[in-house]
Amino acid sequence: MPQKLDVAYFTMEIGLSSEIPTFAGGLGVLAADMMRGAADIGTNVACVTGCWRYGYLHQNLRPDGTQNYEEISWDPSKKLKKLPQTVTVKVEGRDVTVGCWQLDLQGAKRSVPIYFLDTNIPENNPEDRDITKNLYGGDVGMRIKQEIVLGIGGVRMLRALGYDRINNFHLNEGHCSFLTLELLRERGFKDEDVRPSCAFTTHTPIKAGHDIFPYDLAWRIAGDQLPWHIKKLAGEDTLSMTQLAMTLSHDTFGVSRVHGMVSQRLLNNPRVGYITNGVHHLEWTSPEMRGLFDRYVPGWRGHPHLLHEHCRELPDDELWGAHQAAKKRLIDAVNAQGKVHFDPDRLTIVTARRIVPYKRPELLYTNLQRLREVAQGKLQIIHAGNAHPHDAFSQGVIRHIIERSGELKDAVNIAYLPNYNPDLAKLLVSGADVWLNTPTRLQEASGTSGMKACLNGVLNLSTLDGWWVEGYEMDPEAGWRIGPLAEALPTDEDTRKTDAEDLYTQLQYEVIPEYGYPKRERWIRRMKRAVGLMGTFNAQRCVEEYQAKAWTNA
Repeated sequence: MPQKLDVAYFTMEIGLSSEIPTFAGGLGVLAADMMRGAADIGTNVACVTGCWRYGYLHQNLRPDGTQNYEEISWDPSKKLKKLPQTVTVKVEGRDVTVGCWQLDLQGAKRSVPIYFLDTNIPENNPEDRDITKNLYGGDVGMRIKQEIVLGIGGVRMLRALGYDRINNFHLNEGHCSFLTLELLRERGFKDEDVRPSCAFTTHTPIKAGHDIFPYDLAWRIAGDQLPWHIKKLAGEDTLSMTQLAMTLSHDTFGVSRVHGMVSQRLLNNPRVGYITNGVHHLEWTSPEMRGLFDRYVPGWRGHPHLLHEHCRELPDDELWGAHQAAKKRLIDAVNAQGKVHFDPDRLTIVTARRIVPYKRPELLYTNLQRLREVAQGKLQIIHAGNAHPHDAFSQGVIRHIIERSGELKDAVNIAYLPNYNPDLAKLLVSGADVWLNTPTRLQEASGTSGMKACLNGVLNLSTLDGWWVEGYEMDPEAGWRIGPLAEALPTDEDTRKTDAEDLYTQLQYEVIPEYGYPKRERWIRRMKRAVGLMGTFNAQRCVEEYQAKAWTNA
């Protein structure tokens, strides 16, 4: 039976749960929150993604800080429903069959179908079955194959499933851009007939994060699925998936105000706008906080904006008790490792990020003597974050942090929790006292983990970049900033030293004293203000903004 769809949301990855490891990081987790928000407000949307047999890797830490990894295998049949429909795409001149699995994501107002595309089926040869084996795995040629399956195969699968009328196609990052080529084919290769129904979100402010393919390789793999005027659409010298998406979309969006401005320059496109990300309020709030909000902010589950209106009505003792219950779970998880003993009554700083240079994961350790002076047995630090097995920088960061935990053990307890995944993330964002984020300015697109922390009354201590610029402007009492609001200081080294010293100063004269203040009145007042920010930085607001600005007739 023909079906109508307001929005087809395409994303290379989606992070619905740790048990469905079809994601690598924040892009997938954000996609899942967007779909949860859409289900809550009743948006007629379906999501198309890949059924990756191996998404992220399981991380094991040795005592010296070195790591080894295991691939996480899972059985889609235990979590998803196999659909009978198949479609074909051309890869290197041969037909590759694409199957599909479905998961229905239930929200407050409707169920959103998530479609997982799969080439691991008997009709394909072993090489083609491996197209959906490893998310972002393999060489450049494999990436092109994966993006053909996602974009071209995804549109064909929606048609096979009966969606004959789709008002909007949303490209969540450039990996999805080949979907525009299938729409071109459907619409007589008229660019002007494709552009009105496509919208594009870019998530990276770093040039290296945008997919670019050599044309000779792209033609060899994609063949005539690339139209005659592909260079006009995607760039003369190389095939830029970002350029293709921008050319055939009516609007392009960054994921925060600052990121929108950075993207205008990076992509040489003054028309790039922005819609700041949001997180799903029910997914990331601890059970104790949910119970507290149920008692004092009735209606918040369906209308998270009420958190802003009523956050100051939360009783101090009950808010602190809810936080301490979540914190105890986190501390118990740390102590269960048996390497160091954490105190649930001590100020606990958490920093959990994908380990890449721009996030400056070692900023806190720039001056060890200064950190000793600041800590003086008054705080404890938890780190988490996965490092790619072939990334020497990220491997080195984890090793250095574990080495420093030994050097500083007389002044501050430091723990590194392995295997960062959504389950651990929920422990961290609810159990921390302070959420530390230290990106180089203009390189953090959004930073949604800080939003999840706010939901739980956790205070941000962050560089002014990404979403925190907007959050801090909205309410400076909801946390603290690191360093000035500036595009850059004279050199990277000057910036690092300035930010490190400001971080130590904030900890020494603001954060630690307020945590130790009698009865913690000022700290709890800040916690309420942090919760209040989530009246704005939630997934429902984000989806509603896309409906208003990007998804016509949705």
